[in-house]
Amino acid sequence: MKKEELLIYIDGEYFPKSEAKISVYNHGFLYGDGIFEGIRAYSGNVFKLREHIDRLYSSAKAIMLDIPLTKDQMLNAVVESLKKNGLYEDSYIRLVVSRGEGDLGLDPRKCPKPTVIIITDEIKLHGREAKENGLTAIITWVKRDPVDATSHEIKSLNYLNSILAKLEANNAQVDEAICLNKEGFVCEGVAENIFIVSNDVVVTPPTSTGALRGITRQVAIEIAEALGYVVVKKDITPADLFLADEAFFTGTAAEIVPVVEINKRKIGDGKPGSVTKRLMEKYHQLVKDPDHGVPVR
Repeated sequence: MKKEELLIYIDGEYFPKSEAKISVYNHGFLYGDGIFEGIRAYSGNVFKLREHIDRLYSSAKAIMLDIPLTKDQMLNAVVESLKKNGLYEDSYIRLVVSRGEGDLGLDPRKCPKPTVIIITDEIKLHGREAKENGLTAIITWVKRDPVDATSHEIKSLNYLNSILAKLEANNAQVDEAICLNKEGFVCEGVAENIFIVSNDVVVTPPTSTGALRGITRQVAIEIAEALGYVVVKKDITPADLFLADEAFFTGTAAEIVPVVEINKRKIGDGKPGSVTKRLMEKYHQLVKDPDHGVPVR
């Protein structure tokens, strides 16, 4: 093992990145049968770690997956993984729990033991240029699955819906895609929640339409309300997007990032708006606050 090689947690043991492997019979690999969380650490503070772990266990309950660790054990394993890799500053944690190794059939009863994986590394999704100048996006033909299907309210390993939308964004040479639900209302981005600002009112789609109950989404709502803005959760149409004064995405990996063009239409004046900028500034202050996370050291 190279000295600088990252260590990956798999079922209570640590393996060098080059040696970290699971069985090809693992149902997470074969069927996307599992759940995950993406988490970030800033300046030694694992932001909203407890909230992410709570959501992981909620997703597990929804798909009848028994995680073989308590929440406290999972929290400690995340912190220990960061320590072992010396990742105290801007780092990314991926928690994955799959149904585990089984056979080639679908039956979950053939998977006696779930697999728990913790990856600690870095992530670069939208850099400084995106934060300063904003993203471009399209509304994709790929609809979000309805809430009575493989809903994105559950953070599952099945992300084919989002990957198809991302492929379309790539083909259109824009940064991101925006998904509608089956009724035609705006749902979310491929891996982000979405907001618009109209006349200083901050609006975001309700999660009842199939959007993920985003942790960063909730933080953005709380910041906006603390700054005195009215926040409304209601259906958003494509026209609402085009006519908004501002738009932005939120997500753990994305953080808060402006959207300045959708389907070749400028949002507002085509530049990141003042409300979005204020939210971004407050967010970057909050993520380092130990009252909103778990310290690594």
